[in-house]
Amino acid sequence: MTALLIKLFIKNSDDVKNPKVRTAYGVLSGAVGIAVNAIICCIKFVIGFITGSIAITADAINNLSDAGSSAVTLFGFKISNKPADKEHPFGHGRVEYITSLIVSFIVLFMSFELAVSSVEKITDPQPVKYSFVSAIILGVSILGKVWLALFNRKLGKKIDSSAMTAVVKDSIGDIAATTATLIALVVSKYSDIPIDGYLGVFVSLFVFWAGFSILREATGTLLGKPPTKEFVDELEKEILSYEGVMGIHDLMLHDYGPGRIFGSVHVEVSGEVDINISHDLIDNIEKDILEKFGLLLVIHMDPLEVNAEKVNNLKETILTIVKEINPEYTIHDFRIVESPSHTNLIFDLVIPYGHKQSRQEIADLVSENVKKHNPMYCCVVTVEHSFV
Repeated sequence: MTALLIKLFIKNSDDVKNPKVRTAYGVLSGAVGIAVNAIICCIKFVIGFITGSIAITADAINNLSDAGSSAVTLFGFKISNKPADKEHPFGHGRVEYITSLIVSFIVLFMSFELAVSSVEKITDPQPVKYSFVSAIILGVSILGKVWLALFNRKLGKKIDSSAMTAVVKDSIGDIAATTATLIALVVSKYSDIPIDGYLGVFVSLFVFWAGFSILREATGTLLGKPPTKEFVDELEKEILSYEGVMGIHDLMLHDYGPGRIFGSVHVEVSGEVDINISHDLIDNIEKDILEKFGLLLVIHMDPLEVNAEKVNNLKETILTIVKEINPEYTIHDFRIVESPSHTNLIFDLVIPYGHKQSRQEIADLVSENVKKHNPMYCCVVTVEHSFV
Protein backbone atom coordinates (compact mmCIF):
# COMPACT_ATOMS: atom_id res chain seq x y z
CA MET A 1 0.00 0.00 0.00
CA THR A 2 2.76 2.44 0.92
CA ALA A 3 4.70 1.68 -2.27
CA LEU A 4 1.53 2.16 -4.31
CA LEU A 5 0.79 5.57 -2.76
CA ILE A 6 4.39 6.68 -3.38
CA LYS A 7 4.16 5.52 -7.00
CA LEU A 8 0.81 7.29 -7.56
CA PHE A 9 1.58 10.64 -5.93
CA ILE A 10 5.36 11.19 -6.07
CA LYS A 11 7.23 11.56 -9.33
CA ASN A 12 10.93 10.60 -9.35
CA SER A 13 10.43 9.22 -5.83
CA ASP A 14 14.03 7.97 -5.59
CA ASP A 15 15.47 11.47 -6.08
CA VAL A 16 15.08 12.26 -2.36
CA LYS A 17 17.73 15.01 -2.42
CA ASN A 18 15.50 17.04 -4.73
CA PRO A 19 13.61 19.60 -2.58
CA LYS A 20 10.45 19.19 -4.67
CA VAL A 21 10.47 15.41 -4.19
CA ARG A 22 11.09 15.83 -0.47
CA THR A 23 8.14 18.23 -0.23
CA ALA A 24 5.95 15.72 -2.11
CA TYR A 25 6.79 13.08 0.52
CA GLY A 26 5.84 15.53 3.27
CA VAL A 27 2.55 16.44 1.61
CA LEU A 28 1.69 12.77 1.09
CA SER A 29 2.45 11.99 4.73
CA GLY A 30 0.34 14.89 5.95
CA ALA A 31 -2.62 14.20 3.65
CA VAL A 32 -2.79 10.49 4.48
CA GLY A 33 -2.40 11.25 8.20
CA ILE A 34 -5.24 13.78 8.16
CA ALA A 35 -7.57 11.40 6.30
CA VAL A 36 -6.87 8.31 8.45
CA ASN A 37 -7.01 10.16 11.77
CA ALA A 38 -10.17 12.07 10.85
CA ILE A 39 -11.99 8.83 9.99
CA ILE A 40 -10.85 7.07 13.18
CA CYS A 41 -11.70 10.15 15.27
CA CYS A 42 -15.29 10.27 13.99
CA ILE A 43 -15.79 6.56 14.61
CA LYS A 44 -14.46 6.79 18.18
CA PHE A 45 -16.62 9.79 19.03
CA VAL A 46 -19.69 7.77 18.04
CA ILE A 47 -18.51 4.74 20.04
CA GLY A 48 -17.69 6.90 23.06
CA PHE A 49 -21.16 8.46 22.99
CA ILE A 50 -22.85 5.06 22.69
CA THR A 51 -20.83 3.32 25.41
CA GLY A 52 -20.42 6.32 27.72
CA SER A 53 -16.66 5.68 27.89
CA ILE A 54 -14.56 8.72 28.74
CA ALA A 55 -11.47 6.80 27.62
CA ILE A 56 -12.89 6.22 24.14
CA THR A 57 -13.96 9.85 23.83
CA ALA A 58 -10.56 11.04 25.05
CA ASP A 59 -8.95 8.64 22.61
CA ALA A 60 -10.99 10.20 19.82
CA ILE A 61 -9.71 13.64 20.81
CA ASN A 62 -6.19 12.22 20.72
CA ASN A 63 -6.85 11.12 17.14
CA LEU A 64 -8.03 14.64 16.39
CA SER A 65 -4.70 15.91 17.70
CA ASP A 66 -2.94 13.43 15.42
CA ALA A 67 -4.83 14.86 12.46
CA GLY A 68 -3.66 18.30 13.58
CA SER A 69 -0.10 17.00 13.78
CA SER A 70 -0.37 15.72 10.23
CA ALA A 71 -1.70 19.09 9.08
CA VAL A 72 1.20 20.87 10.76
CA THR A 73 3.62 18.46 9.06
CA LEU A 74 2.03 19.10 5.67
CA PHE A 75 2.28 22.88 5.92
CA GLY A 76 5.74 22.62 7.48
CA PHE A 77 7.08 20.78 4.44
CA LYS A 78 5.46 23.33 2.14
CA ILE A 79 7.11 26.26 3.91
CA SER A 80 10.51 24.56 4.36
CA ASN A 81 10.79 24.18 0.57
CA LYS A 82 10.62 27.94 0.02
CA PRO A 83 13.84 29.27 -1.54
CA ALA A 84 16.29 31.51 0.32
CA ASP A 85 15.42 35.19 0.46
CA LYS A 86 16.79 38.44 1.86
CA GLU A 87 15.49 37.75 5.37
CA HIS A 88 16.52 34.06 5.33
CA PRO A 89 19.71 33.69 3.24
CA PHE A 90 20.16 30.07 4.35
CA GLY A 91 16.65 29.07 3.27
CA HIS A 92 13.65 27.90 5.30
CA GLY A 93 14.72 24.30 5.95
CA ARG A 94 14.63 24.62 9.75
CA VAL A 95 10.85 25.03 9.55
CA GLU A 96 10.77 21.23 9.43
CA TYR A 97 12.40 21.15 12.86
CA ILE A 98 9.96 23.78 14.14
CA THR A 99 7.19 21.51 12.85
CA SER A 100 8.45 18.75 15.15
CA LEU A 101 8.43 21.24 18.02
CA ILE A 102 4.79 22.16 17.35
CA VAL A 103 3.83 18.48 17.18
CA SER A 104 5.45 17.94 20.57
CA PHE A 105 3.35 20.76 22.08
CA ILE A 106 0.17 19.22 20.64
CA VAL A 107 1.04 15.80 22.09
CA LEU A 108 1.95 17.24 25.50
CA PHE A 109 -1.30 19.24 25.65
CA MET A 110 -3.36 16.18 24.78
CA SER A 111 -1.58 14.12 27.46
CA PHE A 112 -2.57 16.76 30.03
CA GLU A 113 -6.19 16.79 28.86
CA LEU A 114 -6.32 13.00 28.95
CA ALA A 115 -4.90 12.93 32.49
CA VAL A 116 -7.48 15.43 33.75
CA SER A 117 -10.43 13.57 32.21
CA SER A 118 -9.10 10.24 33.51
CA VAL A 119 -8.80 11.52 37.08
CA GLU A 120 -12.36 12.81 36.88
CA LYS A 121 -13.43 9.35 35.75
CA ILE A 122 -11.73 7.82 38.82
CA THR A 123 -13.29 10.28 41.29
CA ASP A 124 -16.72 10.12 39.63
CA PRO A 125 -16.89 6.75 37.85
CA GLN A 126 -19.55 6.18 35.24
CA PRO A 127 -20.52 2.72 33.96
CA VAL A 128 -19.04 1.71 30.61
CA LYS A 129 -21.42 -0.06 28.24
CA TYR A 130 -19.68 -3.03 26.63
CA SER A 131 -20.34 -3.47 22.96
CA PHE A 132 -18.86 -6.17 20.74
CA VAL A 133 -19.09 -3.85 17.75
CA SER A 134 -17.21 -1.15 19.68
CA ALA A 135 -14.47 -3.61 20.57
CA ILE A 136 -14.11 -4.68 16.94
CA ILE A 137 -13.97 -1.07 15.71
CA LEU A 138 -11.34 -0.18 18.32
CA GLY A 139 -9.28 -3.18 17.23
CA VAL A 140 -9.54 -2.09 13.61
CA SER A 141 -8.52 1.47 14.56
CA ILE A 142 -5.44 0.07 16.30
CA LEU A 143 -4.49 -1.76 13.11
CA GLY A 144 -5.09 1.44 11.15
CA LYS A 145 -2.80 3.42 13.44
CA VAL A 146 -0.12 0.72 13.26
CA TRP A 147 -0.23 0.95 9.48
CA LEU A 148 -0.05 4.76 9.64
CA ALA A 149 2.96 4.62 11.97
CA LEU A 150 4.75 2.18 9.65
CA PHE A 151 3.77 4.33 6.65
CA ASN A 152 5.26 7.48 8.16
CA ARG A 153 8.28 5.56 9.44
CA LYS A 154 9.05 4.36 5.91
CA LEU A 155 8.62 7.82 4.43
CA GLY A 156 10.62 9.39 7.24
CA LYS A 157 13.53 7.02 6.69
CA LYS A 158 13.34 7.59 2.95
CA ILE A 159 13.96 11.34 3.29
CA ASP A 160 15.54 11.37 6.79
CA SER A 161 12.80 13.58 8.27
CA SER A 162 12.65 14.54 11.95
CA ALA A 163 9.09 15.84 11.46
CA MET A 164 7.87 12.45 10.27
CA THR A 165 9.72 10.77 13.11
CA ALA A 166 7.73 13.00 15.48
CA VAL A 167 4.47 11.96 13.82
CA VAL A 168 5.46 8.28 14.20
CA LYS A 169 6.03 8.76 17.95
CA ASP A 170 2.68 10.50 18.17
CA SER A 171 1.04 7.52 16.45
CA ILE A 172 2.71 5.07 18.83
CA GLY A 173 1.25 7.02 21.74
CA ASP A 174 -2.16 6.81 20.14
CA ILE A 175 -1.78 3.05 19.60
CA ALA A 176 -1.07 2.66 23.33
CA ALA A 177 -4.07 4.83 24.22
CA THR A 178 -6.45 2.87 22.02
CA THR A 179 -5.11 -0.46 23.26
CA ALA A 180 -5.70 0.61 26.87
CA THR A 181 -9.19 1.77 25.94
CA LEU A 182 -9.96 -1.60 24.36
CA ILE A 183 -8.75 -3.40 27.50
CA ALA A 184 -10.98 -1.21 29.67
CA LEU A 185 -13.96 -1.91 27.42
CA VAL A 186 -13.46 -5.69 27.60
CA VAL A 187 -12.90 -5.62 31.39
CA SER A 188 -16.14 -3.66 31.85
CA LYS A 189 -18.04 -6.72 30.63
CA TYR A 190 -16.86 -8.77 33.61
CA SER A 191 -16.22 -6.22 36.37
CA ASP A 192 -17.51 -2.91 37.75
CA ILE A 193 -14.01 -1.74 38.71
CA PRO A 194 -13.43 1.75 37.20
CA ILE A 195 -10.37 0.57 35.29
CA ASP A 196 -11.36 2.98 32.53
CA GLY A 197 -10.00 5.98 34.43
CA TYR A 198 -6.87 4.25 35.74
CA LEU A 199 -5.87 3.12 32.28
CA GLY A 200 -6.53 6.65 31.05
CA VAL A 201 -4.00 7.99 33.57
CA PHE A 202 -1.47 5.36 32.48
CA VAL A 203 -1.96 6.22 28.83
CA SER A 204 -1.66 9.95 29.54
CA LEU A 205 1.78 9.30 31.04
CA PHE A 206 2.76 7.28 27.98
CA VAL A 207 1.56 10.03 25.65
CA PHE A 208 3.40 12.62 27.76
CA TRP A 209 6.64 10.67 27.39
CA ALA A 210 6.14 10.49 23.61
CA GLY A 211 5.59 14.27 23.51
CA PHE A 212 8.61 14.92 25.70
CA SER A 213 10.79 12.73 23.45
CA ILE A 214 9.69 14.69 20.40
CA LEU A 215 10.33 17.97 22.23
CA ARG A 216 13.82 16.88 23.30
CA GLU A 217 14.76 15.80 19.77
CA ALA A 218 13.39 18.98 18.18
CA THR A 219 15.05 21.38 20.62
CA GLY A 220 18.33 19.47 20.32
CA THR A 221 18.31 19.95 16.56
CA LEU A 222 17.35 23.62 16.76
CA LEU A 223 20.03 24.32 19.39
CA GLY A 224 22.65 22.71 17.18
CA LYS A 225 23.38 19.06 17.94
CA PRO A 226 26.48 17.56 16.32
CA PRO A 227 26.28 15.57 13.07
CA THR A 228 26.47 11.79 13.20
CA LYS A 229 29.87 10.15 13.67
CA GLU A 230 29.34 8.21 10.45
CA PHE A 231 28.87 11.40 8.42
CA VAL A 232 31.91 13.08 10.01
CA ASP A 233 34.11 10.02 9.46
CA GLU A 234 33.06 9.76 5.82
CA LEU A 235 33.65 13.47 5.25
CA GLU A 236 37.09 13.45 6.90
CA LYS A 237 38.08 10.33 4.96
CA GLU A 238 37.08 12.03 1.72
CA ILE A 239 39.13 15.18 2.42
CA LEU A 240 42.19 13.22 3.56
CA SER A 241 42.08 11.13 0.37
CA TYR A 242 43.38 14.06 -1.72
CA GLU A 243 47.07 14.04 -2.49
CA GLY A 244 48.67 16.99 -0.78
CA VAL A 245 46.34 17.03 2.24
CA MET A 246 48.38 16.28 5.38
CA GLY A 247 45.68 16.66 8.02
CA ILE A 248 42.47 18.43 8.99
CA HIS A 249 41.13 20.08 12.12
CA ASP A 250 38.53 22.56 13.40
CA LEU A 251 35.72 20.99 11.37
CA MET A 252 32.43 22.82 11.98
CA LEU A 253 29.06 21.91 10.47
CA HIS A 254 25.87 23.97 10.66
CA ASP A 255 22.49 22.41 9.91
CA TYR A 256 19.94 24.79 8.37
CA GLY A 257 17.52 22.01 7.52
CA PRO A 258 17.66 18.72 5.61
CA GLY A 259 19.91 19.13 2.57
CA ARG A 260 21.08 22.55 3.76
CA ILE A 261 24.36 21.95 5.60
CA PHE A 262 27.14 24.53 5.68
CA GLY A 263 30.57 24.06 7.18
CA SER A 264 34.20 25.07 7.53
CA VAL A 265 37.43 23.18 8.14
CA HIS A 266 41.17 23.78 8.37
CA VAL A 267 43.17 21.69 5.90
CA GLU A 268 46.90 21.23 6.44
CA VAL A 269 49.15 21.32 3.36
CA SER A 270 52.89 21.51 2.80
CA GLY A 271 54.33 25.00 3.18
CA GLU A 272 56.91 24.19 0.52
CA VAL A 273 54.33 23.72 -2.24
CA ASP A 274 53.51 26.75 -4.40
CA ILE A 275 50.57 28.58 -2.82
CA ASN A 276 48.67 28.67 -6.13
CA ILE A 277 48.86 24.88 -6.42
CA SER A 278 47.61 24.45 -2.84
CA HIS A 279 44.84 26.99 -3.45
CA ASP A 280 43.74 25.08 -6.54
CA LEU A 281 43.68 21.88 -4.46
CA ILE A 282 41.45 23.55 -1.87
CA ASP A 283 39.07 24.83 -4.56
CA ASN A 284 38.75 21.33 -6.04
CA ILE A 285 38.02 19.79 -2.64
CA GLU A 286 35.29 22.36 -1.93
CA LYS A 287 33.67 21.72 -5.32
CA ASP A 288 33.84 17.92 -4.99
CA ILE A 289 32.44 17.97 -1.43
CA LEU A 290 29.47 20.05 -2.60
CA GLU A 291 28.72 17.60 -5.41
CA LYS A 292 29.15 14.44 -3.31
CA PHE A 293 27.76 15.49 0.06
CA GLY A 294 25.59 18.50 -0.79
CA LEU A 295 27.72 20.37 1.75
CA LEU A 296 28.86 23.95 1.16
CA LEU A 297 32.28 23.77 2.79
CA VAL A 298 34.64 26.69 3.30
CA ILE A 299 38.25 25.51 3.72
CA HIS A 300 41.00 27.42 5.51
CA MET A 301 44.44 26.43 4.28
CA ASP A 302 47.14 25.80 6.91
CA PRO A 303 50.70 25.50 5.50
CA LEU A 304 53.03 23.25 7.52
CA GLU A 305 56.82 23.08 7.73
CA VAL A 306 57.07 19.48 6.60
CA ASN A 307 60.84 19.35 6.39
CA ALA A 308 61.53 21.17 9.68
CA GLU A 309 62.83 18.12 11.49
CA LYS A 310 63.16 19.90 14.83
CA VAL A 311 59.57 21.18 14.74
CA ASN A 312 58.16 17.80 13.75
CA ASN A 313 60.11 15.90 16.40
CA LEU A 314 59.13 18.40 19.06
CA LYS A 315 55.48 18.18 18.03
CA GLU A 316 55.57 14.39 18.45
CA THR A 317 57.15 14.81 21.89
CA ILE A 318 54.48 17.26 23.04
CA LEU A 319 51.73 15.04 21.64
CA THR A 320 53.08 12.11 23.66
CA ILE A 321 53.08 14.23 26.83
CA VAL A 322 49.53 15.39 26.13
CA LYS A 323 48.32 11.82 25.49
CA GLU A 324 49.76 10.75 28.83
CA ILE A 325 47.49 13.29 30.51
CA ASN A 326 44.44 12.14 28.53
CA PRO A 327 44.46 9.77 25.52
CA GLU A 328 41.54 11.70 23.99
CA TYR A 329 43.50 14.96 23.77
CA THR A 330 44.80 16.06 20.36
CA ILE A 331 46.87 19.05 19.20
CA HIS A 332 47.15 21.02 15.98
CA ASP A 333 48.56 24.28 14.58
CA PHE A 334 51.88 23.54 16.29
CA ARG A 335 54.75 25.99 15.85
CA ILE A 336 57.72 27.25 17.85
CA VAL A 337 59.30 30.64 18.52
CA GLU A 338 62.85 30.41 19.83
CA SER A 339 64.83 32.93 21.88
CA PRO A 340 68.12 32.70 23.85
CA SER A 341 66.33 32.25 27.20
CA HIS A 342 63.41 29.97 26.27
CA THR A 343 61.36 28.41 23.49
CA ASN A 344 57.65 29.15 23.07
CA LEU A 345 55.59 26.15 21.98
CA ILE A 346 52.39 27.47 20.43
CA PHE A 347 49.55 25.04 19.69
CA ASP A 348 45.81 24.33 20.00
CA LEU A 349 44.69 21.58 22.37
CA VAL A 350 41.38 19.83 21.58
CA ILE A 351 39.65 18.24 24.60
CA PRO A 352 36.40 16.24 24.94
CA TYR A 353 33.33 17.66 26.68
CA GLY A 354 32.48 16.89 30.28
CA HIS A 355 35.69 17.92 32.04
CA LYS A 356 35.35 19.25 35.59
CA GLN A 357 38.58 21.21 35.16
CA SER A 358 38.45 24.62 33.52
CA ARG A 359 40.26 25.26 30.24
CA GLN A 360 42.87 27.31 32.08
CA GLU A 361 43.48 24.50 34.56
CA ILE A 362 43.98 22.03 31.72
CA ALA A 363 46.35 24.44 29.93
CA ASP A 364 48.36 24.89 33.15
CA LEU A 365 48.54 21.11 33.65
CA VAL A 366 49.90 20.61 30.13
CA SER A 367 52.42 23.42 30.63
CA GLU A 368 53.64 21.90 33.91
CA ASN A 369 54.17 18.48 32.34
CA VAL A 370 56.00 19.96 29.36
CA LYS A 371 58.28 21.97 31.69
CA LYS A 372 59.14 18.78 33.53
CA HIS A 373 60.38 17.44 30.21
CA ASN A 374 62.37 20.60 29.48
CA PRO A 375 62.38 23.76 31.67
CA MET A 376 63.24 25.83 28.59
CA TYR A 377 59.85 25.12 27.01
CA CYS A 378 57.01 27.60 27.59
CA CYS A 379 53.57 26.53 26.30
CA VAL A 380 51.15 28.98 24.74
CA VAL A 381 48.07 26.75 24.63
CA THR A 382 44.62 27.47 23.22
CA VAL A 383 42.21 24.92 24.69
CA GLU A 384 39.10 24.18 22.61
CA HIS A 385 36.36 21.60 22.08
CA SER A 386 35.57 19.72 18.91
CA PHE A 387 32.40 20.89 17.15
CA VAL A 388 31.65 17.49 15.57
